[in-house]
Parts: sequence; C-alpha cells; structure tokens
Amino acid sequence: MTEHSFHPQLRAARFLPRTIITARTLPTLRVLTKLTGKARRPDAEVVSVNDDVSVHVFRPASLRTPTRPPAGTGSPALLWIHGGGMVLGDAGQDSAVCRRMADELGIVVVSVEYRLAPEHPFPTPLEDCYTALEWLARQPDIDSARIAVGGQSAGAGLAAALTLLAKERGEIRPVLQLLSYPMLDDRTTTRTDVDPRRLRVWSPKSNRFGWGAYLGGTIADGTVPPLAAPARYADLSGLPPAWIGVGTNDLFHDEDVAYARRLQEAGVDCTLHVVPGAYHNFDSLEAKAPVSQAFLQAQIAALDEALNGG
Repeated sequence: MTEHSFHPQLRAARFLPRTIITARTLPTLRVLTKLTGKARRPDAEVVSVNDDVSVHVFRPASLRTPTRPPAGTGSPALLWIHGGGMVLGDAGQDSAVCRRMADELGIVVVSVEYRLAPEHPFPTPLEDCYTALEWLARQPDIDSARIAVGGQSAGAGLAAALTLLAKERGEIRPVLQLLSYPMLDDRTTTRTDVDPRRLRVWSPKSNRFGWGAYLGGTIADGTVPPLAAPARYADLSGLPPAWIGVGTNDLFHDEDVAYARRLQEAGVDCTLHVVPGAYHNFDSLEAKAPVSQAFLQAQIAALDEALNGG
C-alpha cells in the first residue's frame, strides 16, 4: 500500500468527493438530514433535558423499563456526541451504532442533541454536552462512576473537550474518552502541506468552514480558547483513559496522533488505533467492510474494558 492509496476493502473511496460540507452546501444538507431522520430507528426514547437540549436514550433489552436500583448497582453508560463538522448532524444519525453498543455491552447509551454552529458557536455546543452529561449522571438507573464519553469527528472533538471541562469543574469523572477521528486542532486549517488527493469527505475547505463557524471571531484574532480546540490545552494530566482511532488518509490523522502522544506523555493511558488507507468517516460510509467492523469492534472492546471490566 502506497502512502496515499486507500484500504482495499474501502471500495467507495474512488467515487466519494473530497468536500461535502461548505457554507454553500450546508442549507441543503440540513434539509436532507431532517428528511432522512424520519426513517431512522425508532427504538430510542427521546427525552428533553431542558428547553435547549434533548437526548436519545438507548437501553438494552434488560433495561428497557428503568427502575430505581440499589445504591451502586446502576447501569454503566456512554454519552455519545454526533459528528458533522460542528455545523451539521443530529442525535439520531448514529442510532445503529448506539443500539449495537447498548445491546452488546448491556449499557445505556445516550446521544445528545446539541445546538449547532454557526448559529450557536463555542461554548454553546460544549455546554449543551455538559448539560447532557450532568443529566445522565443524575439518573437513578445509572452508575455515575461508570460513564464514558465518546463520539465521531466533531463529536469526538467535543467529547475530548468535555473531559477537559469535567476535569476543570470536578463534578463528574468519566472513565473513558472514546474518540473516533476527533476534530481537535483549529491550527490544521493553516496547513499548506496536505495532499488533497488522499482525502475524502472532509477537506481543508470544509475544515476551515467548520472551525470558523464554531469559533466565530476568535479564530481571526488568535484568541482561541483551549476548551474550544483541545489540542491547544496545555495540561492533559488527570484525564480519563482514551481510545483514539483514525485513518492515515484522514485530514485529522496528524493532529490525532499528536494528541495521543501528548496524552501518553502526560501519564494518561491512551490507545491509538490507526487504520492504513482509511479516509474520514469510512466506518459509517462503508459500515459493512471488514475493516470498518474491526474498527467498531475495537471501540466496543475499549468500552467493555472501561465500563464492565473486560
């Protein structure tokens, strides 16, 4: 496999565009998201946390009817944060994955509906995720000492930021951060050495738009808050263990590898799972490919170890 070739099992790579989300395409993509949302799995309970935040709750069969358990015997849980470049997507888009994780591991999976940029720039999406995390930790059927946070792409970036925010506030201590090709570093927008031939779906153009929408004016004057871009956060010590997965043909590859290295240097247990020849969001777009199934199974194994002890 050459440096820029795609994994042989990812056969759609040759047909996929390099760029999907831009300022021009966003309105149409949002309409399509709403339309396709009507056909998604209906087996999640939709709960309003407050006037601005709601969650989709996936319980395994044994926990479909929640009861108040004895102290210390609640279910472990995962707070899941969807991707979409900070500007697109909804809590229902990863329903199949959330359902599989809930059923295979016997855990409660909660997908958060956070408000999107550019209408709601930083810190609103992050605070929405923290609101959902607080809600989840308060539920009587949940063991608040066994909560993981995770997501894909921009959602994984928010998950990384959420663990930093939880560390600062000291109220909730997640036991794992599960980060699939996380969007961590706004400084990637200034890179000029990226070969666009090896990218699919998420390009430098999309990245500039997504970060610009999320950060608003802060990206122009260089005052980006570290909680907005976790790669800028100076002290990564004391964070929960991390699992980071990314493909070599993903724009986020270098920033993800660098973040994993910094976590390890800070004494945080971090597993880095690199998939040769995989592009951004490959596991969702070609979910049946063996390499995608292996990627998901690696995440499930990490969750099982963190939440169930093995």
